Amino acid sequence: MNYKVTTYLLSFRAGILSISILLSIISFSSNAQDIHFSQFMQSPLNLNPAQTGNFDGAYRFVGNARRQWSSITIPYQTFGVSADAKNFLRKKNTGAGISLYHDKTGDSHFSTFQLNLAGSYTFKLSRNASQFLTLGVQGGFTQRRIDYSNLTFDNQYNGFYYDPNIPSTEIFENEGRFYPNLNTGINWVRIYQDRKRISSGIALFNMTRPKQSFFGNDQIRLDRRISYNISAQYPLSNRIDLLPSLLFMAQGKFSELILGSSVKYILEDNRSKYKNSSVHHYRAVYVGGWARTRDAGYISIGMDYDEWFFGLSYDINLSNLKPASQGRGGFELAIIYIIRDRLPPRLKYKVCPDFM
Repeated sequence: MNYKVTTYLLSFRAGILSISILLSIISFSSNAQDIHFSQFMQSPLNLNPAQTGNFDGAYRFVGNARRQWSSITIPYQTFGVSADAKNFLRKKNTGAGISLYHDKTGDSHFSTFQLNLAGSYTFKLSRNASQFLTLGVQGGFTQRRIDYSNLTFDNQYNGFYYDPNIPSTEIFENEGRFYPNLNTGINWVRIYQDRKRISSGIALFNMTRPKQSFFGNDQIRLDRRISYNISAQYPLSNRIDLLPSLLFMAQGKFSELILGSSVKYILEDNRSKYKNSSVHHYRAVYVGGWARTRDAGYISIGMDYDEWFFGLSYDINLSNLKPASQGRGGFELAIIYIIRDRLPPRLKYKVCPDFM
């Protein structure tokens, strides 16, 4: 059996084993406690620290925005931006990135601000670099705050109606909480052809289980979160690709499973004609649908336009909240920009004028 066949069989068996292990531990409850997006593949540094520098290009910039439950209450809003580099500081196989997220929810304006730095290193597992493994680590801090001024309490009821002039007599010790983040992950990629590949990763977040209580209770801590994702790309014709993906997350007593696929139609692909140029002509459109167990389904559309990607999705609520939400969830937007070409090499000598 030759080297290529052996590598293919080992990769296939590794993928099947990963899926089998995943399905054996899934419990079908929903919801999670950390910041997350429906378009999880378009929020790479939030998905897995090992996604840092794991892209085709030199520099990547990502923006994510989510707004939901505006049909029921004050909207829950989440924003995220990140930037990462491949072969950071000209160090081959080394990635580095920074990410920032802000989330605000509910009448109390409960907010989460998170800043992380990430680093990664990639190991080649095959002679032709068609298979590689990336290890990543991420660290930073999170600040959580709550605004008590908009909250109402039962002792402000005067017997007939709510009276805001009656003091609540509630005493709160703390309006904020600050704690460190420490996350790690691993990601495996196998490239069979230009449009045929598979990627799988597992990550562990909140490794130190930081304290969460606003009232000085050190026993209340943020649960560790484990995240597993797998995605693939498979050509159905000269212009159409299938891109299935799966995400499973478990945190404390909560778990979440997202499963679905998008279909890509390639409008224009002239990349091969410009290998020695900064021009990058690539246009494609996407349409897809996903299901989030016992919670929601969502549809998405997207477009590649040269170095840009634009994605828009809408969640359709299917949970017990449906009678109030009438099925309305929320919109989510993702924007990615990739700089394909690296800066020119630095000159190691000085160029002198002819007259000197």
